[in-house]
Amino acid sequence: MHHIPIRRALTLVPFALVLLAPAAPAQDSAALPPAVRNAMAQASPQAIAEYRRKLAEYQEARAAFDAEAGAYWSQISEKRRTRNAKRRSGQQVTLDDYVLEHPPLYTGPKRPVNPEPEEAPERPARKPIPVVADFLRAAQEQYQFTPQRPTSEVEFKRAYARYALASGLTREQAVRVYSFETGGTGNYDVQSGIEHGGKRAISTAVGYNQLLTTNSVELLAEQGHELIRALGEKVAQTSGPARKPLEYKLAVLKRMVAHAKSVPDTWSEHEKIGNTAQGWAMHAMVLDIDVGPMLQTHKLLTSVLFARAKGYTRPLTAAELEMMNLTGDGTGLDMVTMPSAMREQVPTANFFQRGGYERNPVAIRHNTVAKLLAVTDARMDSNSSNAGARELAGAF
Repeated sequence: MHHIPIRRALTLVPFALVLLAPAAPAQDSAALPPAVRNAMAQASPQAIAEYRRKLAEYQEARAAFDAEAGAYWSQISEKRRTRNAKRRSGQQVTLDDYVLEHPPLYTGPKRPVNPEPEEAPERPARKPIPVVADFLRAAQEQYQFTPQRPTSEVEFKRAYARYALASGLTREQAVRVYSFETGGTGNYDVQSGIEHGGKRAISTAVGYNQLLTTNSVELLAEQGHELIRALGEKVAQTSGPARKPLEYKLAVLKRMVAHAKSVPDTWSEHEKIGNTAQGWAMHAMVLDIDVGPMLQTHKLLTSVLFARAKGYTRPLTAAELEMMNLTGDGTGLDMVTMPSAMREQVPTANFFQRGGYERNPVAIRHNTVAKLLAVTDARMDSNSSNAGARELAGAF
């Protein structure tokens, strides 16, 4: 049986009463219920005709744009496949392997507003983004574990600096990426969106290098052996009452690594875990004074090692490392290995999917590789003078 939604039923009855009742004085209309006023204020035939004319113009312009944009982004995808194939076979990538025109941007008329009442489609409730309190709760529930938080911010910075330097990161790389990612002010537990006065998390990214839950799962899966080795060394060097909690932490870390390795080593599989309570619990390790600095380091170190493995031996600048950190190692290396002259000519669109590019005003405004790297460097320069960045530099 078809049921009329309650919202519609409540608007139909007052409208029927209006048709049956004597006309009310004009000055009394403001006292009528909103549903009655809306029903009385029906759009005129002229307004409806004008709307339909503008809608047709909009649809025609949008269809023409979508056809042009579709062809452009198909070419972007084809060129990307060609570059990947050439790299796999050891061939040189040239300027001809990139699309050198900038993508079309829609400049036609906006979609007109319908003067007739429309029932808004019901949107599914947005799934809330977990925050630090959720990660800590999950760690306790899933692993009966609470991360050991630092006694101060500088304690975490010093632990990060020690491990980063020992692993091969430079002070410039670590400090400038931190400055870009956190504005040069973020604490070890800063979460994306809850900073600089923000009240709502916009992602699960936490810490100096803004690890997502998926990053934490992936690092545990791929670098777990190194994390276990390093923490095991600390356990071996510790005696007295402090040793027992470290031994328990090592046991928990081993369980987390085993769980992370229990699925195929792909981003999509790690993302599935990252969206569960178990993934949230793993993500809580970014807050731990022993494991957190290692996870933050490996977020950048994996990009450095990836570049070396691909034959790129020149040290990465902080801006180049950030490109790999932001876009992924493969896409980032595509930009990093590009000669300077090519960077001036190659549009940033070559490294995006259509939807991501059209939602990214920075990539649109700074629309070549050279410009994107330059604005990244400029932001790093500006933020490196902030208190947190100076404190991190001092920790090195």
